Amino acid sequence: MPASPSTSPSHSRRPYAAVIGVAVLAALATLLIALPASLAAHFLPKNITAEDLSGSIWHGSAGKLRVRGTDAGALEWRLSPAALLSLTIAADVHWVKVAFVIDASIKITPIGISARNVHGGGPLQDLADIGLPGGARGTAVVAFSKLGANVARLSSIAGDLSVSDLSLQQVGRGADLGNYVLHFGEDAAAADGTVTGQLSDAGGPLQVQGTITVSPSHTGTLSGTLKERSTLPEALRNQIDSIAQLRGRDPQGRIPVDLEFSF
Repeated sequence: MPASPSTSPSHSRRPYAAVIGVAVLAALATLLIALPASLAAHFLPKNITAEDLSGSIWHGSAGKLRVRGTDAGALEWRLSPAALLSLTIAADVHWVKVAFVIDASIKITPIGISARNVHGGGPLQDLADIGLPGGARGTAVVAFSKLGANVARLSSIAGDLSVSDLSLQQVGRGADLGNYVLHFGEDAAAADGTVTGQLSDAGGPLQVQGTITVSPSHTGTLSGTLKERSTLPEALRNQIDSIAQLRGRDPQGRIPVDLEFSF
């Protein structure tokens, strides 16, 4: 009776190779998951620093962010590992500056950064040290469906920025200026980096309609009309009368306005 064929050595090794492969992958996954959030600090631009880092690189937080030495609040992030396969950093982020809060889903690629569902808001005065004019007060609500930027300029924007109970220290001695909405349509960002938004009031002492245009060189213009309502504070009325004397009024009693600004 012929002897039965012996089991091939290669066949017997395959189960062990599979087990070893799974073990190696599991070890690598465990190592990656355990990577500390402090590693994120090594990938930040030179003008941005992060302190009080906690959690992992996949789900972590920075208790203190600084941009060019200025306090820029705190940040929590949750990375998507799958996006790394396409050389993209994708994350859900939660940013806090005192009581001002923004949530968004972002993507970072070699050519720029984009964000979806950017929403949140809070007191304007909490942003005074990161570029907002001193003495600005009110409550902002941010609702952008998209934002995008490359190294040189803003490349896309769509959505609304709403401000209620706005006051500016240098206008009407800080009188309540009312509520406003700045709307950016789908085509708000031009190919040359110019961004155009439509400004309108949402109730208050002034009727306002206008267009705000901002250039990549950090200059902008506000062109439109304004007209006082009966609720206009006396401190603001004197300034409006001065503008009317200089610019005149149209047949509807509106005052044309053309202002240039930089930021």
